Amino acid sequence: MTHALITGGAGFIGSHLAEALLAQGYTVTLLDNLSTGNRENVAPLLGAQARLVVEDVRHALVLDRWMSECDVVFHLAAMVGVQRILQQPVSTIKVNIGGTEAVLDAAQRYHKKVLIASTSEVYGKGVSFPFNEDDDTRLGPSLRSRWSYAASKAIDEFLGFAYHAEFGLPVVLFRLFNTIGPRQQGQYGMVVPRFMQWALKNEPIQVYGDGEQQRCFCNVKDAVQGIIALSQAEAAVGQVFNIGSQEEVTIRQLAERVKERSGSTSEIRLIPYNEAYDDDGFEDFRRRVPGIEKTRQMVKWEATTSLDTTLDQMIDYYHQRGI
Repeated sequence: MTHALITGGAGFIGSHLAEALLAQGYTVTLLDNLSTGNRENVAPLLGAQARLVVEDVRHALVLDRWMSECDVVFHLAAMVGVQRILQQPVSTIKVNIGGTEAVLDAAQRYHKKVLIASTSEVYGKGVSFPFNEDDDTRLGPSLRSRWSYAASKAIDEFLGFAYHAEFGLPVVLFRLFNTIGPRQQGQYGMVVPRFMQWALKNEPIQVYGDGEQQRCFCNVKDAVQGIIALSQAEAAVGQVFNIGSQEEVTIRQLAERVKERSGSTSEIRLIPYNEAYDDDGFEDFRRRVPGIEKTRQMVKWEATTSLDTTLDQMIDYYHQRGI
C-alpha cells in the first residue's frame, strides 16, 4: 500500500487529488495550515486511510515526521490567487520558495519521490502558442508584485531540478493551467467561482479588462489523473510537464457561458484593471494555451471533460451549498 503525503491537501486541488489516490488504494496524509484549505473539503475522506495534519509546510519537525513515513509527496502548498498575491507579496515569496525548500530538504533526507506543482504563470509574457515546456520565459519588472508569484514558482522549479541534479532526488514538476471544478473558491480572485457566485445571485458579472483574454480551463478531476500518472512514470523523473485543457475561450465568452448554464439574469460588466486591482500598472496575459504533447507522450494523458460539463458540475456544487 502506497502512502502519499499531500501538502496543501485540504485545498481545492489537494482534496481532489486525495480522493483520487484513495480510490486507487493509497493511504494519504494531508498537511495543510488551512489558510486557504478547508476541513470541509476533506472531512468525508478522513478515516483509517486518510488523516489531516493542521500545520504549516515549513514546520521542519512535523514535515520530517510525515516525510519519513510516506512513499511519495505531492507538494501543492502555495500562496494562490491574484488578489492575495497583490495584497501579500512578502508571504507569497516566503511561502512559495520556503515551503518548497523545506519539502525538498526533508525528501532528500529520506530519498522520497517529490511531485512539485508549478504554474503556467512561469511562461510570463509568452507570445509563441501553445506554450511548451522548454520555451523561453519573459516576466515583467520586479517593481510590480504581480510578477512575484511567477518568479517564486520559477525558483521552485530551479530548486527541484537542482536537488535532482546534485542529490539524485526523484523530482517531477508539473505546470497547471487554470484548473477549475467543485470546491474552488473565489475569494482570492479565481475567475470561474467568482463568475459563478455572481450569476447564481443574479448580480452583475464583473469581467476585468476588455474580456478578450483567452484561456483554457481544465477540470480538476482530469488534472489530478495527469498528476497521478506522472507520479507513477519512472521516465518522468527530472522533467517538467504541462497539465491543462486545450479548449480555448475568452473571458467574456466564459462569463456568457456561466450566465447561460446557470439560467442567470445577471448583466455582464467590463471593469478596468486599475479599478479591479487598485494598480495602474497591472499586467495581464492576452492568451495562455498549454502544449500537452510531452505529457501525452509520457503518460497518454489529455483533458477530456468539456468546459460546459465542468461548469454544470460547479453549479450543482453551489446549489448543494445553498447558493
